[in-house]
Amino acid sequence: MATIKITQTGSPIRRTSDQRATLVGLGLNKMHKTVELTDTPEVRGMIRKVAHMLSVEG
Repeated sequence: MATIKITQTGSPIRRTSDQRATLVGLGLNKMHKTVELTDTPEVRGMIRKVAHMLSVEG
């Protein structure tokens, strides 16, 4: 399967608890941390929810 490279570019400070939980679910907890995840509809939905705090490649 294809993978997506996701980098956290925004801070979770002053964000709602569900947005913070989504970042943790994606494996992100610090600024400029990068993870590679499998491209699935579930991951795409999580990315869409916090897209304003992420940079997505691939």
